[in-house]
Amino acid sequence: MTTLSGMIARPDGTLASGKISFGAKIDSIEQVSQSGGDLILPGLIDLQVNGSHGIDVMSATAAQIAALGRHLAKEGTTAWLPTGITAPIDRIERVHDAIADAMDESDPDAQCNSATILGMHLEGPFISPARLGAHPPLNLEPHSDALERVLAMRALRLITLAPELPRAVDAIGRFIARGVTVSIGHSNATLEEANDGIAAGARMFTHLFNAMRPMHHRDPGVIAAALAPSSAMAALIPDEVHVHPELLRLAYRVRGKDGLILVTDKVALAETAGRGRAQVKGGAARLADGTLAGSVISMLDGVRVMIERCGVGAGEAAVMAASNPARLIGAADRGRLEIGMRADLLILNAKLELKAVYIGGRELR
Repeated sequence: MTTLSGMIARPDGTLASGKISFGAKIDSIEQVSQSGGDLILPGLIDLQVNGSHGIDVMSATAAQIAALGRHLAKEGTTAWLPTGITAPIDRIERVHDAIADAMDESDPDAQCNSATILGMHLEGPFISPARLGAHPPLNLEPHSDALERVLAMRALRLITLAPELPRAVDAIGRFIARGVTVSIGHSNATLEEANDGIAAGARMFTHLFNAMRPMHHRDPGVIAAALAPSSAMAALIPDEVHVHPELLRLAYRVRGKDGLILVTDKVALAETAGRGRAQVKGGAARLADGTLAGSVISMLDGVRVMIERCGVGAGEAAVMAASNPARLIGAADRGRLEIGMRADLLILNAKLELKAVYIGGRELR
């Protein structure tokens, strides 16, 4: 049993001075008057990782995907979704199989040194040809053989699609019935089409403001749907490049801590990213023509941006980066510091520097 003291992030987004004791699961949380200056946060959960540390999910073996999980753990991310992008269906199936194999082959002891793979996020191929971003022009409509083959992917946990595509609303219902969470993204949807997607069961917006129909005061579009109160949370890339800090603050003011999810959309710069090789320019990964292709931040970097640049409390940032992602995909055993929950947690000092990572109750070494 391990006992730590500090300012503990509570599920409601507040902080409380206390002691937390845990083995593999959290055993007790006790409030105390003085507990030191460290912050104790739930382990962060990243729902969109295309690659990092030279490993591209689209070309990685199961062993490489497992290795990427170990890199992420050292950054404070304790669970994640390897993310595939638009490609021919047979290639997407190979990517899925590598992710599924990485999940199946995970050694229980090794899991304490690695971010847990919770499933696959498939970003495409059912996206708008008008909002490809860095994706190749291999997009498909969500029906017929392509839809059936994607529905058959057993490790699929989250899919990004454009709700305005033909038969997309029906496809959303099919995915939900199969237990897959649906996110609206890479979309040219009108406000009405985006709301139809929410009504059909979509529960997230992928990287809000990016690869979306621009908002206009007479044509509010998909962005307005994402900013309005609804059952669908809005995901943000908080690197200050994909989204200006003022718009990060605006999203926080209108959706609050319970309506936002932080993601990295990390990419592996050494490999191809959709339509070409990406390089870091101006603080993010970009294609040769300047198109944004993903971020180079960690989840903890994003948490720091929200705290230091957007006026978000540390406990609220933890809700956005841990509790909400877990809630979205039904990972009910993690994401919150509560008795009985899995003991995935981070220790930060007063400068928000990472001091320790615990995964399943064991300190990462």
